[in-house]
Amino acid sequence: MSFYTLIRPALFKINPERIHGVVNFSMKAAQTLGLGAVAGAIYNPRSLQMETEFCGIKFPNRIGVAAGFDKNAEVYKMLGNMGFGHVEIGTVTPRPQGGNPKPRLFRLPADGALINRMGFNNNGLEAAVKKLRRRNHKIVIGGNIGKNTATPNENAIDDYMACFKGLYDYVDYITINVSCPNVANLKKLQDKESLDRLLGAITSQRKQQAVYKPILLKISPDLTQEQIDETLETIAQNGIDGVVVANTSTKRDGLKTAPERIAEIANGGLSGQPLRDRSVEMIRYISEKTSHNLPIIGVGGTMSPADAMAKIEAGATLVQVFTGFIYYGPKLAKDTNKYVKKCLQL
Repeated sequence: MSFYTLIRPALFKINPERIHGVVNFSMKAAQTLGLGAVAGAIYNPRSLQMETEFCGIKFPNRIGVAAGFDKNAEVYKMLGNMGFGHVEIGTVTPRPQGGNPKPRLFRLPADGALINRMGFNNNGLEAAVKKLRRRNHKIVIGGNIGKNTATPNENAIDDYMACFKGLYDYVDYITINVSCPNVANLKKLQDKESLDRLLGAITSQRKQQAVYKPILLKISPDLTQEQIDETLETIAQNGIDGVVVANTSTKRDGLKTAPERIAEIANGGLSGQPLRDRSVEMIRYISEKTSHNLPIIGVGGTMSPADAMAKIEAGATLVQVFTGFIYYGPKLAKDTNKYVKKCLQL
């Protein structure tokens, strides 16, 4: 039993959004105090590195942090020191926004899950760029982009384009987020016609850039097979480089948490263990459907090293964590890298 497992019950008595803020503050303080090298020695020994290529980018290893943890590009250096090979910052919107009213983040310990309705709370594009300008760490950075809540869908392309152009020079790849269930009407942008317009505009803008950088699409676990097929067609038609599978879910099937508690929490995106099987299922289907030619980042229910390996075996090249990091603790990247390296006999 790890130290984190022993203290987790005490941490879970604290409001989840507050404890997330404390953790981020602590990471920033540790980095400022020069403790990054100490963290690296403990959690990120060179023996566990296994350089992996994805969409033409060399990643230090296969495990990364999903969007939503480092919204404002503030702690990616420390996360890299803790053994993660990449961090997807954001979701970044053009203008700062506070997100949805609190409380908006809830734990479901019986299910190893979270429900959140954060609503793209972030400090905006300018603040993220300011942080990334000082970037001097080898960790790979992805930029997850979205629209401001107040922006109507008919003007959504303007928001995505602003973030795309603003972040392009400061990140290694861009992820387009149209699948978050916590921004009003955002999921309508997943419809084939709307998605085609958005992806077409983004890829056209990329052609004007001096350096080619990959564009990924983050999709919902709630898509039907027909919708997945349509999305894959649109991805192929617009030259999108890969997919992130998958975002949080609006479904509540099979949860152990009392139904009255689920009703009390109400709306929000479900993440964690309940999404594990669905994520693997989607990864396997997409990989086979595209003859294993479409690069995939697997996310959703990665609660342990074995869960990460299951996604890799299903067809993902890289894996991301969020909820698993909260439940498993700071050793997750180290333990996962060790396990994956052993399984792949590297």
